[in-house]
Amino acid sequence: MMNLKIIFYWAVLFFVLAGPFLSSSSAVETEIKGPVEIEADQLAYDKEEDTYRATGNVIITFTDGFLVADSVVYNKTTEDAFAEGDVYILSKGDTLEGDRVRFNLGTKTGIAYNGKVFLAENHFYLNGDEIEKKGEATYHIKNATATTCDGDKPAWRFTGKELDVTLEGYGTIKHGTFQVKNQPILYTPYLIFPAKTKRQSGFLFPMASYSKDLNGMDVEVPFFWAISDSTDATFYQRYIEKRGWKEGMEFRYFLSKDSFGTFYADYLNDSKEIRETQDSLSRDWTGNQRRWSYYLNHESHFSPGFYLRTDIAKVSDHFYFRDFSAYNYYLENYSPTGQNKFQRVSFLADKSLATLDSTARLVKDWQLYNLTVLGRYTDNLAAQTNDTTLQSYPLVSFTGVQQPIMGTRLNYTLSSSYQYAYRNEGEKGHVADINPVFSLPLNFGDYLQFTPQVGLRETAWETRGGIENHNATREVYTISAYFASEVHRIFPVEIGSVDKIRHGIKPEITYSYIPNNYFGPLPDFVAAVPETNLVTYSLTNTLIAKLKEKSAFRYLEFLRFKVTQSYSILEARSSKPEEEKRPFSPVDLELDFLPAQYFSYRAQSTFDPNDGEWKRINYDIGLNDTRGDSISLGYRYTQDLVEEINLYLKATVNKALDVKYVLRKNRLDNKNLESTYALDYHKQCWSVELSYSDLDDDKRVMVVFSLYGLGKVGSIEAKPAQMAGTSR
Repeated sequence: MMNLKIIFYWAVLFFVLAGPFLSSSSAVETEIKGPVEIEADQLAYDKEEDTYRATGNVIITFTDGFLVADSVVYNKTTEDAFAEGDVYILSKGDTLEGDRVRFNLGTKTGIAYNGKVFLAENHFYLNGDEIEKKGEATYHIKNATATTCDGDKPAWRFTGKELDVTLEGYGTIKHGTFQVKNQPILYTPYLIFPAKTKRQSGFLFPMASYSKDLNGMDVEVPFFWAISDSTDATFYQRYIEKRGWKEGMEFRYFLSKDSFGTFYADYLNDSKEIRETQDSLSRDWTGNQRRWSYYLNHESHFSPGFYLRTDIAKVSDHFYFRDFSAYNYYLENYSPTGQNKFQRVSFLADKSLATLDSTARLVKDWQLYNLTVLGRYTDNLAAQTNDTTLQSYPLVSFTGVQQPIMGTRLNYTLSSSYQYAYRNEGEKGHVADINPVFSLPLNFGDYLQFTPQVGLRETAWETRGGIENHNATREVYTISAYFASEVHRIFPVEIGSVDKIRHGIKPEITYSYIPNNYFGPLPDFVAAVPETNLVTYSLTNTLIAKLKEKSAFRYLEFLRFKVTQSYSILEARSSKPEEEKRPFSPVDLELDFLPAQYFSYRAQSTFDPNDGEWKRINYDIGLNDTRGDSISLGYRYTQDLVEEINLYLKATVNKALDVKYVLRKNRLDNKNLESTYALDYHKQCWSVELSYSDLDDDKRVMVVFSLYGLGKVGSIEAKPAQMAGTSR
């Protein structure tokens, strides 16, 4: 529907270019050359009527398309063109068909009788007894139907006695029905819908859900306002049955490719009465609780490598994300990569969020150096008060990457920083730190790498607000050495697509020494540099397959196994009783195994040989097949802290039906965090998903019904179209 303008544009183009040049022709000879070519059984020109007539297997070829009809008549004086007999126009993938098509090239208006339009980009079909083009982008269709389904008997369609539509504006249907398999199931006397290919103001698809314990019925209706080519806004009206009305607003601006941003804010007068204690937080709310949040993301580039970015977020209370963890603006716009200019929320805003950081940073990059000025404010959402939380006003860092000194083999790196650390209660103050490190990488043939390093670290600080105010400095030197070697062997295999396998073994040893530099108790904003005399050693095994492709080779590291442990010379030499010494650290094990395209296994574990216990076990298994079946199993274990199982199953019953199951279980407390059962039934142009979720604090049922090309009922549809010049 939205691309009818394109279809008629090409029809107009054909008649404008073809009409003045028509003359007699045979069926195979093209008389008119240039942008338009005409072939017909007969081609004639009536000078008295100034009319061109093409009959019999008429084929008119024009730029990016062609027209086929039994006959075409064009009057040059009135600029009326008339094509009839199985008229078919193809242009840029879109098609227009009809028994007859009448068009005026001067006014750009006309009528297609018993017409049919197919818009390829969004797979949309429009049909009507008459498709009248009343203006440059305005259409009137009688006895109209619209659908994204293939076939003469589509799975669903909208019908209307009259349909009026203006591209880049709105459409209306009078006396319309929604039909399934051509059977009406819903009648509406009047329906308004958006018909836009560009940004236009209008309502977006709503969100609707129901939860038993937390919110009850929850409905949100967004309204999008295209303010200008560089600014827009979305207004959110959300009704939460057990809490009240929540108002929200998102404002986005794109001043240039170097300056853009997003501002969001919401407000709710929460009417729900809540008396509870969670962890160390408690509340006694009797209603009329004013709750709000806001978020500002802005970025300005002043020159290459020199920019300012702000990521500021605040909420009214520590329970905000706990109460709205099922759905909120921040979850919908979460993006850890931040590649989308207008979807850059960097934190996962669910009920597990413990801290909320607001930052503003000014960054200047050179080829070998970086200067960053950072201001950071942290909200501790897990504590009753934020008075003792440490803030940075500001944190300035200047770093240099590894580089040679005066063209020699001697390298150095640099890290330095200054911070003003502030809190309402407790120690606050200034701290400055500089740490140059010098290294000399040496290679002995192809089998041994040796890199000694020496670092010098100077730290100065001033504290206030503690037991006493004082200034102090600390000078520390560090010594380290890195040894590495690698041996490998290549085995010819020639099994299937595997040509060869390379087995590599890489031992590594790192020695680190930091002398005793105890200066007494340190403020918590000064990083400790503990005395160190440590040897760390590791062994890495890798298997890399050389795979034969059609015209080239591809390499795949299908197994990587690494074992790491440290030995503390300092601990071994300590004055502790021999039975209390623990010079050997826990052993870290890492395994990545990808033996086939449809299977993966990754594991990270820590074993303590001192007490013979596993301290940490994490693994992830993934398995899928060509049908679309998949299973993902994750296990997380940290001794005395976490033991959790995450399971995701999807079974493809047939081409139209998927069965899904999600389980998140806390085995430490023997508590199910989530059990979700879902059925997903999908056809070529529609789908419906029914799910039931049993959460640790709620039970939720959701039905998501999707009409492809129109959107979803039961979930938030995609964001509005991008602003000019932006990337969404």
